[in-house]
Amino acid sequence: MKRHFSLEYWMDDGWYVGRLKEIPGIFSQGETLEELEENIRDAYTMMIEEEVSPRP
Repeated sequence: MKRHFSLEYWMDDGWYVGRLKEIPGIFSQGETLEELEENIRDAYTMMIEEEVSPRP
């Protein structure tokens, strides 16, 4: 199932910094907006994978 989230982003020292508004704790950055979007997806994926198979 595909989910859609709101990406809130801003510029900080030349970097795009952003967070998913609906998911607390998912933040990332990138040199371009496209890189930020990719990094946010990766951060969300890592969070989901951690929830599915937590480390002992």
